[in-house]
Amino acid sequence: MIKIGVIFGGRSGEHEISLMSAASVINALDKTRFQPFFFGITKEGKWKYFEGTTSEIESGQWEKKGKMFNPGQLKEMVDFALPILHGPYGEDGTIQGLFEMIDIPYAGCGVLASSVAMDKAIAKDIFAKADLPICKHALTYTESFMSADKTADEKLLAEEAEKIEQRVPYPMFVKPANMGSSVGITKAKDREDLYKALIEAAKYDRRIVIEEGIDCRELETGVIGNHAPQAAAVGEILPSAEFYDYKAKYFDGGQTKICVPADIPEDIKEQIRDIAVKAYMAIDCAGFARVDFFLEKKKNRIYINEINTIPGFTKFSMFSKLWEEAGIPYPQLIERIVDFGYERYHAKNSR
Repeated sequence: MIKIGVIFGGRSGEHEISLMSAASVINALDKTRFQPFFFGITKEGKWKYFEGTTSEIESGQWEKKGKMFNPGQLKEMVDFALPILHGPYGEDGTIQGLFEMIDIPYAGCGVLASSVAMDKAIAKDIFAKADLPICKHALTYTESFMSADKTADEKLLAEEAEKIEQRVPYPMFVKPANMGSSVGITKAKDREDLYKALIEAAKYDRRIVIEEGIDCRELETGVIGNHAPQAAAVGEILPSAEFYDYKAKYFDGGQTKICVPADIPEDIKEQIRDIAVKAYMAIDCAGFARVDFFLEKKKNRIYINEINTIPGFTKFSMFSKLWEEAGIPYPQLIERIVDFGYERYHAKNSR
């Protein structure tokens, strides 16, 4: 039996979503093959070993009942690490670096792919070099328009907005470069909106990406594998809000719809799956990831948006549903991801 350490929580703004994903994964694990151990990370970055129930994980009670734990001792307790951490300090290569340092097999992408996928600006640069279709975008830094006391400088803000407008047309989306779950994203329709959006994004990251707002459908597919990755079915998000923001994703009472499979032509689906695999390989992903796309409504033009290396992972999440549609049920999907983690570890350490 494999002793598997499920790691959840974390310091990011997606802490609560991680708890939901982790509880779902633990419940679905084949207990005849895996013996799960629970490790939570508080919002302050403290590790705790928890021996309670998944309902206590989801409710946050694990934090009060857990015992302080030294992550350097992880390998002494478990055979394999399964990080279910969304956003910074979990999906960005930092915890993957820890696993590499203590020499333990783990699920998902390595340090490089995790950090690249997390930074939307860097990822777009690599997608462009791989001749993959991306929308118009620009990159700015908070230092370009914020004063030393962390308030917006009106003159600098106007100068930066003008530079952005020369590269990206309205409407545009303003995003922290290193966040997930649509945290800190704002749609700007004019200069005044842009000012507010830049200041909002600056709360979450010093690097800010500005993207062209395309009249589009939002499509996604899942990819699993290492050296020979495969793409799942293609699904569509029908957000309850103007765009698929944090509230629409998690707290709209089910008004946002997930359509699997997406109602689009088969040739479009094949193009999306093909681009997804190419993007996955371009940044050296491993194990699993979800790849998000825009499909321009008027011209049916496809744009790759981003790669999520630890996507939402409940049995109701898009990633799980896409693979269920492709013939791989949720418990089996988790097993495959663990197997890919071992495969990658042994391939790396056999040299």
